[in-house]
Amino acid sequence: MYKAEAKNINFYYGDYNALINVNLAFPDKTVTALIGPSGCGKSTFLRLFNRMNDLIDHTRIEGEVLVNGKDVYSKEVIIDQLRKSVGMVFQKPNPFPKTVFENVAYGLRVNGVRDKNFIEEVVVNSLKKAALWEEVKDKLKKSAFELSGGQQQRLCIARALAVEPTLILMDEPASALDPISTAKIEELIHELKEQYTIIIVTHNLQQAGRVSDYTAFFYLGELVEHNETKTIFLNPSDERTQNYITGRFG
Repeated sequence: MYKAEAKNINFYYGDYNALINVNLAFPDKTVTALIGPSGCGKSTFLRLFNRMNDLIDHTRIEGEVLVNGKDVYSKEVIIDQLRKSVGMVFQKPNPFPKTVFENVAYGLRVNGVRDKNFIEEVVVNSLKKAALWEEVKDKLKKSAFELSGGQQQRLCIARALAVEPTLILMDEPASALDPISTAKIEELIHELKEQYTIIIVTHNLQQAGRVSDYTAFFYLGELVEHNETKTIFLNPSDERTQNYITGRFG
């Protein structure tokens, strides 16, 4: 069962063809890493699944992007509801200027939830899922900005989890973090895939090797190769993949 799928995708910034005939499917409860040099289309591809590219002028898409079997670009799709079911974690932590508690509760309140006991239960569970509860249980009323960078990033993950997404997108979630915080994020990804499907963009090949079940290599807007991670790293079928992984370019 595929949780998400891209079929025959061509994506344009104005006249520039940034993604060229990409086909890629994501099995349920797996982690797929998107790798490739800067500007190859990884983040553009990732943002298709929650329609973040819609915020950029003069963009155009051809093909189908499916989440739970439904085309997210169909006219019936309500974008706010789509972004509730597709969580996004960005490169730099972006907590809201609110308390730790209200950061996690935000999505529930926006969606009209008023039951205080339910909100509290979801906040606690989300912080636990994000491996942050023990560190912040005495700081729930403090500003999220008082947390360390690594804690802020896990708070952003807890915020995404609170609205029960079916798919989690991560755009280089550890690139701004120190090695200890990075290790915690990677450990968290391993735990989260028991419940969620995760797509992660990373420039760190070692990280891709550690956290992902599948790896997709993008180059100049094309999906060059997609396979189980160990196959991509140990026995790639395309010379360009081999050259990238061995550091000959990128």
